[in-house]
Amino acid sequence: MTSVRQEKAPYAVLDIDATLSDVRRRLHHIKRPPKNWDAFFAASGRDAPLPEGLAVAATLAAEHEIVYLTGRPERIRGITEDWLRRHELPAGRLFMRREGDRRPAAVFKLGRLRRLAAERRVTVLVDDDVAVCDAARAAGFTVLQADWALDEGSQPTLLEAQETDGRT
Repeated sequence: MTSVRQEKAPYAVLDIDATLSDVRRRLHHIKRPPKNWDAFFAASGRDAPLPEGLAVAATLAAEHEIVYLTGRPERIRGITEDWLRRHELPAGRLFMRREGDRRPAAVFKLGRLRRLAAERRVTVLVDDDVAVCDAARAAGFTVLQADWALDEGSQPTLLEAQETDGRT
């Protein structure tokens, strides 16, 4: 009898904020100093889902193992997992920032992408952050930039949170 070797499905790595979830209604918490990070993250469970992001996730789940890679802090894991379940996103591993990790999102996420790629092929990264997308492309990853969520007024606030503050 010949055995057929089953290959594991490749990874598709998805960001959450401004890729799957609509963060716009909570950006006011971090638009100006003093930034209220606790309120910003506490409100994340009430984000509306982004139809484009949900469609991408469902499509990728057909042939990939989904991995969620977010700059959200570990302390809101329960809120995040509940949000993913409530909006019927595909099951997948969830990687979040350790408490106190303030590295730019591009550094934090590229490090995790490299560790994932050491386990298995990463077919695509889906993320809204231009710096994350640029760093991933430069490292040889295929990227789908999630440009469906933020308007020009929202982008600078979230980019500062991701790359300067190292918070999301």
